[in-house]
Amino acid sequence: MADIDFNGRVAIITGAGGGLGRAHALALAARGAKVVVNDLGGDVHGAGGDASPAQKVVDEITSNGGEAIVDGSDITDAAAVEKLVEDVKGKWGRIDILINNAGILRDKSFAKMELDDVRKVLEVHLMGTVNCTKAVWPVMVEAGYGRILMTTSASGIYGNFGQANYAAAKSGIVGFMNTLAIEGEKKGIHVNSLAPSAATRMTEDLLPQAVLDILQPETISPGALFLVSEAAPTKKILGAGAGVFAVSEMVEAPGVFIPEDARTPEVIAERWNEIADVSKDAAPLGSAFDQTAKYAKLAAKELGIELPG
Repeated sequence: MADIDFNGRVAIITGAGGGLGRAHALALAARGAKVVVNDLGGDVHGAGGDASPAQKVVDEITSNGGEAIVDGSDITDAAAVEKLVEDVKGKWGRIDILINNAGILRDKSFAKMELDDVRKVLEVHLMGTVNCTKAVWPVMVEAGYGRILMTTSASGIYGNFGQANYAAAKSGIVGFMNTLAIEGEKKGIHVNSLAPSAATRMTEDLLPQAVLDILQPETISPGALFLVSEAAPTKKILGAGAGVFAVSEMVEAPGVFIPEDARTPEVIAERWNEIADVSKDAAPLGSAFDQTAKYAKLAAKELGIELPG
């Protein structure tokens, strides 16, 4: 297989002053990409601001012969993000890659969680991702090429105690990705998500040191680089951590038609094991409409109705 390189490509990476974002930035730059290192420089809870972490990453890149610039824009500020995109296009003439990586944590059990903790996490993770993606989208449409990588989480896919706000945001990002992958396919824009398990500021107080030692961000970046390369698939969720990579996929059971005269809650309960059986013939769906078509086709077959088309 040919080497994957990013010579001539321009990438914006949010939250790139440390952790995963830093690892992605260094890896992309090492393969020729011009990199925008975006980081507000706040703490893990979203407070404060400091440009020095992002500058250090830029210095690392330039000292190794790469090209990079610092950006301290707040991704929750749509106008600031739009200006960032205009400035990058003015400087380098293009934007090929966006990695939405920035995030914060405000972990508490839902009973103890303040609504502001929910709003702030949604604003940074979900709306920050939306703001950045919205700003680069027309640039990529015009170019007929783009690679957008979202950062979701196992918390958003499977849930995790104490992270109702974070899980809601990360699950929302998956839905956002699924739709944009459909809308971007004919425009040459591929959209994927990374679900990382990494030793970062956001996990250092949650995991034992022995686990953190093998979950270094650098073990994840190869997956990120593949998902923003020319060879990237689209509409995929890639779990990654400690050098392990696995695709996560939402699938649906084949479906059980229940006739109208038997369509009661009691029958649903009685046939629940059959309805919930994903051990055979379960499959992913391409879109919401595919689910509608599946149900209509199954019902029509059972009812002896011929559907058009």
